[in-house]
Amino acid sequence: MAEVDARGLRFHVQQLGPGDGPALVFAHGLVMDNLSSFYYTLAAPLARAGIRTILFDLRGHGLSTRPETGYSPGESAADLLAILDELGVTEPVHVLGNSYGGMVAMHTALRAPHRVAGVVLVEAAVAGATGTLWIEDIVNTLSVTALGLEFDRTHEQLRAMRQRKVARLAGNADALLNGTTLIDDLATGALLSEVDLRRVACPVLGVFGAESELAGAAEELGAHVPDCELHVLPGLGHTVLREATGELLDLVLKWMGTHE
Repeated sequence: MAEVDARGLRFHVQQLGPGDGPALVFAHGLVMDNLSSFYYTLAAPLARAGIRTILFDLRGHGLSTRPETGYSPGESAADLLAILDELGVTEPVHVLGNSYGGMVAMHTALRAPHRVAGVVLVEAAVAGATGTLWIEDIVNTLSVTALGLEFDRTHEQLRAMRQRKVARLAGNADALLNGTTLIDDLATGALLSEVDLRRVACPVLGVFGAESELAGAAEELGAHVPDCELHVLPGLGHTVLREATGELLDLVLKWMGTHE
């Protein structure tokens, strides 16, 4: 199934693996990211291991509908749950979020604890000082990028240079950053509190790069999430998914086997 209608929007969805296996839902990062980052890394080998993998483009990203509003992690969590409803997935699922997708995963676990069997956070800071600094950095970076895209008309310049693929990506980024509330929603509704972390009822696996600016999030998770397993991989930054795919795959398989 490539398209799912949920909450009045159309989402691009892909599924791999057996229909009756334990389900793992993926949530990707912001703006230039989409479900392909998982499709070409973790999804296929996990599917071969007997796990039903569900990938979807967040609202406004990839091939999903781009509404003007609704870009907080809480809204994306509601989207995820509605997609599961449309797919007929009623059993508890694991949710793996990379970067910003980790926020979506944790918001989902808090919104519907009876539907989330576990959360995997890959390079995601969802609360605390690390999360606060990260969100500030993202908001500042995206704000500068939005101004550049709007006033430099980057996608038009690229199209004139016949760089059509890159021009299309730049155009999509321009529409998302300048035509929606994404930046404002990040600034006001993304972070969780320490109280929220203590309320997480499912097990959480956190995987971080030791050289990443988000490495401090591991300690913050461990201090507050009741059932939390943490791994900090040496020599890596914010590129764990891409540069340590095999090690991440082994960690996820072992952890899911323990918490199935």
